[in-house]
Amino acid sequence: MTDQGTRPVRILTTGGTIDKVYFDARSSFEVGEPIVDTILREALVEVPWQVQVLMHKDSLELTDEDRIRIREAVVAAEEDALVITHGTDTMSLTADFLQNAAPAKTIVLTGSLSPARFRNSDAVFNIGAAFTASQAMPPGVYVSMNGRIFPAGQVRKNTDTNRFESA
Repeated sequence: MTDQGTRPVRILTTGGTIDKVYFDARSSFEVGEPIVDTILREALVEVPWQVQVLMHKDSLELTDEDRIRIREAVVAAEEDALVITHGTDTMSLTADFLQNAAPAKTIVLTGSLSPARFRNSDAVFNIGAAFTASQAMPPGVYVSMNGRIFPAGQVRKNTDTNRFESA
């Protein structure tokens, strides 16, 4: 049973920096298992959520077929509040692709600029902000990064400053 004013949240994971793991033996980063469930449990989040793993990819590797798969998962979700963890390099592109996919749903994409498993990562804050935005924002598609919420179609990643900004 949910409290008045709360909506169950479906979290779709696609990979990206947020889920990257460093492998010492190979001196490389690879997308690992999603960490969002652990973050929400540690934050004592009481709003019901369900994690659905879609893929384990860096966003630069996402294809049109992957975006179609994300869109299909959004449309099929019973929940009307969704958070999508995504790599930051093509997050805006996926947000644009999802516009009009599910007009009655609030869809919030988020990620991180450093892996969630790093002590000084922005991941925990970004997940919390996106989760809250999925509850508070009206239906639509948004990108939530570093304390800001941008409507899809009006955001871009500035690679020089490593920040998201209005497009």
